[in-house]
Amino acid sequence: MTNVAPETTTRSEGSVRGGSRGARVLIVDDEANARTALAELLRDDGFSVETAADGFKALPKLEEFAPDLLLTDLKMPGMDGMELMRKARELLPDLVSVVMTAHGAVETAVTAMRQGAADYLNKPINVDELVIVIGRALEARKLQKEAGQLRERLSERNRIESIVGSSPPMLKIFETILQVAPSRASVLITGESGTGKELVAAAVHEHSNRAAGPFVKLHCAALAESLLESELFGHEKGSFTGAQTRRDGRFQQADGGTLFLDEIGEISPAIQVKLLRFLQEREFERVGGNQTVKVDVRVVAATNRDLATAVKEGKFREDLFYRLNVVSIEMPPLRARPSDVPLLAMKFLQKYSAENEKKIDGFAQDALSMLSQYAWPGNVRELENAIERAVVVCRGSEIGIADLAPQITANAGRSVDGMPQIPGSSLAELERYAILRTLEHTGGSTSRAAEMLGISARTIQYRLHEYGGAAAKTNGEGSGK
Repeated sequence: MTNVAPETTTRSEGSVRGGSRGARVLIVDDEANARTALAELLRDDGFSVETAADGFKALPKLEEFAPDLLLTDLKMPGMDGMELMRKARELLPDLVSVVMTAHGAVETAVTAMRQGAADYLNKPINVDELVIVIGRALEARKLQKEAGQLRERLSERNRIESIVGSSPPMLKIFETILQVAPSRASVLITGESGTGKELVAAAVHEHSNRAAGPFVKLHCAALAESLLESELFGHEKGSFTGAQTRRDGRFQQADGGTLFLDEIGEISPAIQVKLLRFLQEREFERVGGNQTVKVDVRVVAATNRDLATAVKEGKFREDLFYRLNVVSIEMPPLRARPSDVPLLAMKFLQKYSAENEKKIDGFAQDALSMLSQYAWPGNVRELENAIERAVVVCRGSEIGIADLAPQITANAGRSVDGMPQIPGSSLAELERYAILRTLEHTGGSTSRAAEMLGISARTIQYRLHEYGGAAAKTNGEGSGK
């Protein structure tokens, strides 16, 4: 049975540490009065609180409420605090536990701490001590999490190096990332599906002065409007059916860091208005709430749609477009940088050879040539899928033509270096080679390529669409979306 010391029910202001306010606490105690008193006290101190009468009733609340901290009595009927802590860690590995035990039962408390409890409290509970212990435990959890993220970053190669490419278009992308990253300006990344827009967003974050903060991602097209609003801005308890507790949104989760909004062109007009307000004023209200929340978040957005056209058609707000498009980075399609195909193919070969426990040294030259000649309508994502398939079916020490998918080998008939054979190639094949190589040389600029080739930019754009479309038609599975 847990008691709350009556003489300590008043506290001085500021007893909650800043990093703890709003944290979720699950209180588990078989004594109803003490459980209710603790919940009221912690709510008054700014915590979000749920309670359970025993360990068995606590388990479903662990999944539904997803607490940051478990405050549990050790001696309870049925499932005691020790067993509850073990089961809680299986469900929520990062959960912090603080145990309550009878006064003087130090040995029991030490045993609990050896089994993972962050701290313990003697009964009757001193409320000031309770708040301090919870704040200390949550702060330690935060620091541990940040240290883990830092170790993960240090163990990885620089994020910009994870974007493979040495072609002129990609060198220009790298230069832009390094130039833009230190600012706080919003960035809009455009390009076809599968070109690596998320990698660029991560690189912008990693090279910014926000790198130590969170990088939070949200795929806007995957959620209905009502759910998207809640995901972005959070919601208050009872704001809609199923909102059993208050929940922080992605903007609050990304405080001090970067929020990456993928497929931004798919958001509804109502969400566009709310997003515009945040970009202008850096504040918002949770769904169903009146309290204004201010956060420091950099927004990086991505889309495969032509937002300028969507603005003209009245489908996307012009003011929001300009707020998002402070800096624009356009990802070139893979067909516009064929010299990067061998580099990417080798990266994926190493990845999937290791995953499938196969020893494959590389590619036969004719197979590599075919990979470079294919139009890749699904871009890097389709190439990755193709290499994974080739690794799975390969029986030798290198990937050969027989290991490639039919839509790739249907593009045969060129020389080993990728240049069309003369004689032996059609004018269309010669034109295709000239356009793609010139585009690569100009860094993906259709206007400069058109000037060099003596044709219109519109013709180049039409041909690029045609090359991708023809490749897609030979691939019954689509473009690797």
